[in-house]
Amino acid sequence: MQASITKEAGKAFVKLSGRFDFNTHREFRGVYEPLLADVETQAVIVDFSAVDYLDSSALGMLLMLRDKLGGVGKEVALTGVRGNVKQVLDIANFGKLFPIS
Repeated sequence: MQASITKEAGKAFVKLSGRFDFNTHREFRGVYEPLLADVETQAVIVDFSAVDYLDSSALGMLLMLRDKLGGVGKEVALTGVRGNVKQVLDIANFGKLFPIS
């Protein structure tokens, strides 16, 4: 997995690409942890448009992201969800936990 961040108008856009699985948990945590203390960032949008695979540990990482951001009053949303990634998120009922587009 590769990740990049862009910021605009109080939102941080985290663009992921490749496989989002257990092997990427350190990299993913390294991407979002600086955003926790960033007072300018009020929302984090995770872009899945270039992700082709995600497993159950990735679901756990998303839940941890949601909990940590919520703990500091920030929102999180998922975007660019399609194909197999959409199917996994739908099966896990993540639409009840995250705004997904």
